[in-house]
Amino acid sequence: MILKYLPKRARSGCAAIALAAATLGAPAPVQANDLLVAPTRVVLNGSRGTEVILNNIGDEEATYRISLELRRMTADGGLEEVEIPDESEEAALGMIRYAPRRVVLPPNQPQAIRIGVRAPEDIPDGEYRVHMLFRAIPRPRPAAAEAESAGEGFQIRLIPVYGVTIPIIVRHGNLTATAAIANPRIVEENGVQAVGFDLSRVGDRSVYGEVTVTRPGVDVPLARARGVAVYAEIGSRSVVIPVSEEFQGNLAGPVRIQYREPDSSGGALITETEAVLR
Repeated sequence: MILKYLPKRARSGCAAIALAAATLGAPAPVQANDLLVAPTRVVLNGSRGTEVILNNIGDEEATYRISLELRRMTADGGLEEVEIPDESEEAALGMIRYAPRRVVLPPNQPQAIRIGVRAPEDIPDGEYRVHMLFRAIPRPRPAAAEAESAGEGFQIRLIPVYGVTIPIIVRHGNLTATAAIANPRIVEENGVQAVGFDLSRVGDRSVYGEVTVTRPGVDVPLARARGVAVYAEIGSRSVVIPVSEEFQGNLAGPVRIQYREPDSSGGALITETEAVLR
């Protein structure tokens, strides 16, 4: 999941939304500007499709354009746009079907986006991923208002465009993956402490889950982060999780770091390690 302010072009969730997230077994909805989206991640196994629910929580009618784009994960966990798709990425774009592609939503009005998959019969086993972008289309200003604001001078007015992207993952075949945590350390940026470590992945699919950092004898986690992924195009990435305010300045010592599947997927332990932070 990515939230970004898009000043020029799109890059890259209310009761109805919460109900949709619970029904789909999804993470909590994501919000950007006045748009809520749920679920925030879609995994398709086989040919059965699903739905993503949008909801306009603003005070005015809004229009959104839905499109697909490709992104690759970097070593720091970021996602960058793909300029030259490889064969697997081209296949991912070709197998996803969705509708509608443009919606107009009154305030507090939900809308379902239907998503399906049609994989070629001879496609190799593997994980295929695209990112679905929900981009707000700015409302046009009346010509009279434009002329009045411009007056006799020349003005340039920048209109911010907001968007939400979520991953759409298709798994074909019997795929497996394991993960490991290494090099736990204390990281400090701008006077704020965090726990950093390297998260590696081996296998033919991505891993995704929640990280908790705990100290022996302390019930409250020192740090926690949901939605931590290592996508199939990389073998490892760095992870940095901010530490709760109550533990700032008192972080050194023994800890346990656990990486678990989301509760919606059963919450199974993916990997864990014990270390002494210094």
